[in-house]
Amino acid sequence: MNYTTYFIQGFYPLAMKKDLTRLLLSALFLLGLQILAQAQPSAYDKPTFWFGAAAGANLNYYRGSTQQLNSSFTAPAVFTKGNGAGLYVAPLIEAIDPKSGWGVMLQVGYDGRHSEYNQVKTPCNCPADLSMKLSYITVEPSLRLAPFKSNFYLYGGPRMAFNVQKSFNYQLGVNPAYPTQAASPAVKGDLSNIHKGIISMQIGAGYDIPLSPKTNRFQTVLSPFVSYQPYFGQAPRSIETWNITTLRVGAALKFGVGKKIMGAPSNVELVPNKVAQNAPEVQFYVTSPKNIPTERRVRETFPLRNYVFFDLGSTEIPGRYVLLAKNQVKDFKEEQLEVFAPKKLTGRSDRGMVVYYNLLNILGDRMDKNPSTTITLVGSSEKGPIDGRAMAESIKKYLVGVFGIDETRIGIEGRNKPEVPSEQLGGTKELNLLREGDRRVTIESTSPALLMEFQTGPELFLRPIEITNTQEAPFDSYVSFYVKGGDEALTTWSLETRDEQGKVQTFGPFMQEHVNIAGKTILGDRPGGRYVMTMIGQQKDGAIIKKENTVNMVLWTPPKNEEGMRYSIIYEFNESKTNALYEKYLLTVVIPKIPKDGMVIIHGHTDVIGDAPYNLKLSLARAVDVKNILEKGLLKIGRMDVTLVATGVGEDETLSPYDNNYPEERFYNRTVILDIIPKN
Repeated sequence: MNYTTYFIQGFYPLAMKKDLTRLLLSALFLLGLQILAQAQPSAYDKPTFWFGAAAGANLNYYRGSTQQLNSSFTAPAVFTKGNGAGLYVAPLIEAIDPKSGWGVMLQVGYDGRHSEYNQVKTPCNCPADLSMKLSYITVEPSLRLAPFKSNFYLYGGPRMAFNVQKSFNYQLGVNPAYPTQAASPAVKGDLSNIHKGIISMQIGAGYDIPLSPKTNRFQTVLSPFVSYQPYFGQAPRSIETWNITTLRVGAALKFGVGKKIMGAPSNVELVPNKVAQNAPEVQFYVTSPKNIPTERRVRETFPLRNYVFFDLGSTEIPGRYVLLAKNQVKDFKEEQLEVFAPKKLTGRSDRGMVVYYNLLNILGDRMDKNPSTTITLVGSSEKGPIDGRAMAESIKKYLVGVFGIDETRIGIEGRNKPEVPSEQLGGTKELNLLREGDRRVTIESTSPALLMEFQTGPELFLRPIEITNTQEAPFDSYVSFYVKGGDEALTTWSLETRDEQGKVQTFGPFMQEHVNIAGKTILGDRPGGRYVMTMIGQQKDGAIIKKENTVNMVLWTPPKNEEGMRYSIIYEFNESKTNALYEKYLLTVVIPKIPKDGMVIIHGHTDVIGDAPYNLKLSLARAVDVKNILEKGLLKIGRMDVTLVATGVGEDETLSPYDNNYPEERFYNRTVILDIIPKN
């Protein structure tokens, strides 16, 4: 008989087996539904306590002698070897310290040790078969360790088992020499001299496979496992030498509840809404960081797009780009770009575009330091290839005349449209802004000294610049206000904040459901305070509704020696999936820079082209795209210590990195920014 037959015939009685299986599946199904219904994205630690159930197969190996089955029956021949399978099913509980990897496990359940002995010959030359149905209620406490805090774990401990089934089935066959002889009836009964309880041991290994994001409060894990239970202590009887060795193979489904991470943006104080009478179905709630950083030193890796944008109707390099005199070249350094700041910028771009508007100087400096490098300047113009070549010629003239680059190292081409145009076939909206973005010169090269890592082919990014500056009002300092259902119930809404002294500030009106305001804007110079936040909404029928939340806010200045890191991923127009180059960059460059127990705030942005609601969804899709890449990469190397928080802010110009006046600003606003924040 093969193992499949052992497995099917060796289980608990059929009716009891069905009831037990049905009960287990029902419990897991209901628990899973409850957890899924309550699951919500946030920033949570890996759970300390896990609950669930384990199921598997015991592969049992019988050895030793068995002949006297009970006081009334002794087989005519000795049975010595057998193999078979039995069901194992048990609820479980685990307590694990995520920081050390140590933990304890407890499983209490049904343990089948069924098997069939190998056939033997009796003195009458008749074949004899013997099968056992041996079952226990088992109690298995174990100590577990996850080496290097990975998902792989080892465990071991005692096994205490209490017998609940001990039946046998003996069948004497017919002597082959007398095939017409009638077979003897089967002998069935219970084994005698069975120990009511036994104590043995086990060692095993498993692997936790997360089925839900670690940022969820409610988390689910599937854990395949294997354990070895040697024959020591597993002699079932007080007579003869029968013993059992078992190899158990199975899987556990576990559920846990994570603890909120202190200091993360998702740590908020929520107060139930004060609902006005007959108010529509609108919910108002506020999320505020426990500590609001006023500023943070940040080391930013700034991507360099390989484009120079030209004004419509002109083939001259625009005045917003920094152009050096020949005698200034010797003083130019990539690390000190603030010395050569653009002259005609306003707003956020004063701070943010200093690097980009030095693009030609960075390129000239790199080509001067690397004499073997070559480039091709591809001008794209709505007026045709001749106009495009003229744009490219103006850049070549600058690089040759100011930086002294040999003109044979610079190729020139002209085209109607760039390889990756912003204006798409059939598009009808805001074409003037899209066409501004397509009037550009693309810098193409195959020289590694000029290029970002991991790339080949045209339309590539130049090697990024690393700069250090002070980041005012970091993204994790913003207070978020949500008016759920506002799109349907309200035309506009405003925000009123009132502190303990009665000082009132108003913000708005707003039309979107989600608004972010810098915490320092609300607090001003106050170190902290308790605020009543009132949402004042105008219904579509003209009626006014009010809803309130109360929240504590505290300003916090990070230590001088604390430094965050910032990386940016640039997306093409209307795209929400990054390319293979940036995916490899995230996995190979960014992930190794994330410190232990650090947090990564991933915020997606768009430019102002298109509808605001669509751009909000697009920005979130971009942020989730990056989060998924990081999550998979971290999981692959066994890191569960990093908190990932993804959010999208759309085209919100109070939060966008740059203005939207020029095409280069709009290109850089099509971005996902990753702020890496140390544990402290």
